[in-house]
Amino acid sequence: MTTLFSDLALSEPVMQSLQDMGFESPTAIQAETIPVALTGRDIIGQAQTGTGKTVAFGIPLVEKVDVDDDAIQGLILTPTRELCIQVAEEISKLGSRKRVRVLSVYGGQDISRQIRALRNHPHVIVATPGRLIDHLQRRTVRLGSVKIAVLDEADEMLDMGFIEDIETILGQCPSERQTLLFSATVKPGVKTLSKKFMRDIQQIAVKAQEVTVPSIEQVYYEVHERQKLDALTRLLDIENPELAIVFGRTKRRVDELIGALQTRGYLADGLHGDMSQSQRDAVMRKFRDGGIEVLVATDVAARGLDVTGVTHVFNFDMPQDVDSYVHRIGRTGRAGMSGFAATFVTPREVDHLRLIERVTKRRLERRPLPTLTEARLGMQRVAMEQLTKAVSEDNLGGYKALAEELLDQYDSSMLVAAALKLLSKTNREIPITLTEEKPLRAKRASNFRGNSQRRGGFRGNAAQGMHMQRYRRNDRSE
Repeated sequence: MTTLFSDLALSEPVMQSLQDMGFESPTAIQAETIPVALTGRDIIGQAQTGTGKTVAFGIPLVEKVDVDDDAIQGLILTPTRELCIQVAEEISKLGSRKRVRVLSVYGGQDISRQIRALRNHPHVIVATPGRLIDHLQRRTVRLGSVKIAVLDEADEMLDMGFIEDIETILGQCPSERQTLLFSATVKPGVKTLSKKFMRDIQQIAVKAQEVTVPSIEQVYYEVHERQKLDALTRLLDIENPELAIVFGRTKRRVDELIGALQTRGYLADGLHGDMSQSQRDAVMRKFRDGGIEVLVATDVAARGLDVTGVTHVFNFDMPQDVDSYVHRIGRTGRAGMSGFAATFVTPREVDHLRLIERVTKRRLERRPLPTLTEARLGMQRVAMEQLTKAVSEDNLGGYKALAEELLDQYDSSMLVAAALKLLSKTNREIPITLTEEKPLRAKRASNFRGNSQRRGGFRGNAAQGMHMQRYRRNDRSE
């Protein structure tokens, strides 16, 4: 028998908010978490991104808020700015009928603006750890009235080096608070944190049959570095994705790819760590509104992205480790929909690919590089679809006279062929050279995974640790 939200004994305002959001039946993690959380128990929830974790902890949090009390009663910590914004939006929707005030606090936004917003006495704060520490040091945020604290994507926060900040923050919350911890993996660091700050814990795990989502078609193409751009644009023409995310390894790569794709006629833009928050917000608005067909991003910039409707993911550069691979391809195939994930592998990176296959227990299908002829056929097919759609819209009155004039002079099949040629892109084959990236080595990838599993802290070598520390400082500053 299917569980409904109406079976969970929720308050009328929360039920109305769920109806406004179009929700009727809870996901597995929601159905198991909400009843336990409503009893006040601490919970460790293990589930992958995209399973509905935000609503799972958002409903108990909203139910616990007393809107007549102006103090901060709920706290949610997230690893990235993007996830912080998305979670705050979701909690605001859940609490809208109850009039719960929610504020997002993150690095990259003017702190004085946040201080002014805090004067409106939010009931719930959604924050990145670094920026929240800044507010605690300035005494612009006080956590003495927090009833429920949530750690979202806890494994990511630990991997990014936020352990000390998290401990400081939880140390300023009342000891009798309720704590909900959600994580895709329960690493040693997560267990240590839970033992220190949680009590009467119930662990809830929603496990997929595979590490990666079965509904995602996973393939790879063995390509030389100089072939990658042509392979990508040909696949875009053949697959014709509604929304696609292309992952690059570095900020330089992302910038060059954006320019190359735009030059070849694609609606492309991107995200990386050096962009200002206003730039990132503008890109995400365009992506959500359909003004971008292809989003190019680094791993760090894409952490926490939860955009519906992504049909294709392209790993232009191999991911640094297995966790990154799972995270990347998980941007598609969400909410039970099918997805397509393609990875470009240079000959020297095949061993790195085999490592990913062993850990994920999923063999990727090798496919031949798409040919120029296949790409041209793909463009022609898209042109034909556009032409057919235009005909079906039946608003061609102003063009019929011109069409009849042309038909008096030319054969109808020739005219249709000319129209298809005009609709097909002609700039897909513009020669462009990208700066080459060094290939990943399997030994390095193995070290990344091993360090992550053993210590629950930074993944990888010292250079990677320094990179993540820089990201952490950027999150706190600006």
